[in-house]
Amino acid sequence: QFQLLESGGGLARTGESLRLSCVISKSPDNEYIVGWSRQVPGKKREFVAQIRWSGDETDYADSIKGRFTISRDHAGNTAYLQMNFLKPEDTAVYYCHLDTVGMRYWGQGTQVTVSS
Repeated sequence: QFQLLESGGGLARTGESLRLSCVISKSPDNEYIVGWSRQVPGKKREFVAQIRWSGDETDYADSIKGRFTISRDHAGNTAYLQMNFLKPEDTAVYYCHLDTVGMRYWGQGTQVTVSS
């Protein structure tokens, strides 16, 4: 059983940066995948980025590719989403997830608001 806790959301202006954190309650196995998705009211949850816990293989949504970077810290059981060159369309609740063998765990989300 895993618990995920996001933090780091807030208000940013267009072009600024934020870094989101996702603290995982215990150390994931190497083959697990941690990722980020986002959701705005009235729309479906959208995949943003993911990374394998053991390595640097990543996958990014086209909408944020080149601007956002996902990473993780093994010692701290923490995943990060570095968000640069923010745009108003990045405004959403950002959710962390962890994919294990047979189950996906979700955090409760952190709000990101980007003003123009």
